[in-house]
Amino acid sequence: MSDGTIFLGLAQEPQLLHLALANRHGLVAGATGTGKTVTLQVMAESFSRAGVPVFCADVKGDLSGVGVAGGGHAGIEKRAARLGLEGFSYEAAPAVFWDLFGEQGHPARATVAEMGPLLLARLLELNDTQEGVLNIAFKIADEEGLLLLDLKDLQAMLQFLGERSSELTTLYGNVSRASIGAIQRRLLTLEQQGAAHFFGEPALDLDDLLLLTPDGRGAVNVLMAQRLMQAPRLYATFLLWLLSELFEELPEVGDQPKPKLVFFFDEAHLLFRDAPKPLVEKVEQVVRLIRSKGVGVYLVTQNPADIPPSVLGQLGNRVQHALRAFTPVEQRGVRAAAETFRPNPAFDTGEAITQLGVGEALVSVLEPGGVPSMVQRTLIAPPRSKLGPPDTAERERIRAASPLGERYTELVDRQSAYEMLTGRATTVPAEAEPHSPWGAGPAPRREEADPWGTGGRPSRAPSRRIGGGQRARPPAPRMEREKPAGGGWGGMVADILSGGSGRRQGVGEALTKSVVRSIGSQVGRSIARGILGSILKR
Repeated sequence: MSDGTIFLGLAQEPQLLHLALANRHGLVAGATGTGKTVTLQVMAESFSRAGVPVFCADVKGDLSGVGVAGGGHAGIEKRAARLGLEGFSYEAAPAVFWDLFGEQGHPARATVAEMGPLLLARLLELNDTQEGVLNIAFKIADEEGLLLLDLKDLQAMLQFLGERSSELTTLYGNVSRASIGAIQRRLLTLEQQGAAHFFGEPALDLDDLLLLTPDGRGAVNVLMAQRLMQAPRLYATFLLWLLSELFEELPEVGDQPKPKLVFFFDEAHLLFRDAPKPLVEKVEQVVRLIRSKGVGVYLVTQNPADIPPSVLGQLGNRVQHALRAFTPVEQRGVRAAAETFRPNPAFDTGEAITQLGVGEALVSVLEPGGVPSMVQRTLIAPPRSKLGPPDTAERERIRAASPLGERYTELVDRQSAYEMLTGRATTVPAEAEPHSPWGAGPAPRREEADPWGTGGRPSRAPSRRIGGGQRARPPAPRMEREKPAGGGWGGMVADILSGGSGRRQGVGEALTKSVVRSIGSQVGRSIARGILGSILKR
């Protein structure tokens, strides 16, 4: 590495990858056992020494040796001498291990909201109708202020949709309970595969992927993906989410002397297998535009034919290891791979691809000005770190030396959609305190209030529980009946009969007084008519 370049290997002349053009992306391809992983390891080490952080996935377990210094390997030393690498020495790269399941590295988590409905639909293999229901769930969660952080939040949200399906259908279209049930079953399967470890907080902070050591080397972030590869769709979805987050969060920087981050996507064919057209278009958009964010994307796969042409055309720096051509289909694949290179008149590219030995590759990189170099048959440089996985003691030492410490170890479960929705279901709202409609403050208790008071409607006083399980009714308020103006014969007779007393009345007394008042009123009216008649006759 010198003058802003990385040494990849030696052909007729050294093959150098220019750091200023490293964000034009790249491809590392070749059949199993031809040296792709070693090439990836060499490139990761070189970027790290140049001060560029790297993120890569270890799908077989041997790439994690990048964090341990190599040594005592005769083949590596022989290749270094053949390439004329004076002063070659073994060296460990500053590695940080990540693991979605938290077993071999820092837990790498994302929230359901960050993942979004498009990637989740891809992960759950939903059809168009089910994906539409999932989009409705995200929209309503956003409108209701319900945080979707982990799987149980999404499950609670879907249950909430099912309970309101008839209401929501008129607003958003058909919200079928059958579709909700299908999504719930897919979530259950995903949970059994271990995805519950992935969704949650603290979520991965992208700044933690951009670490530099005090001496200026970039961190090599290794995703331990051996177990993750048992769920290949989860693996592809996670890396695509990470790539999308980088695209969304990083600022525009334009062309820089070197990238801010280089992203290696191993087993890249998993990204596009059975992928719907919108998802492929999303990948193409990210790959095309993330260059201006200072991120270089390098896809690692067995055959370039695994990559859609729209994405393959964005990959400027290429390292092609040997391909096998035993069947007609494989032969067509070799011809297609050869046609992606700028031809070299010194040899037949298609023939050379089938004749490459282990550690050899066809290399074409972007030259200053962005023009692809002529393809060269190249002997790839040897790695300085350990070939193969580290032992247990070495792995634990790397984990203990991580600058992130225990930051991601403890799972955080704060209040989100699950807690809020289950709280709605179990909490009975308290009865509001009665208040005066005239704004004079809280009304007195009913049994103490004057039933006529300030004009309020009279109400029957409720009975109150007393000791011994009995019920007692509060004493009725004393009511003074106003005597009619002018003496009122009916009132006068009633008062005479009742003795003018306001004492408590029995049922008999009340009935007697009612009859007497009626009689008194009739007698009074007769007397009044007689007196008035005699006066008028005069």
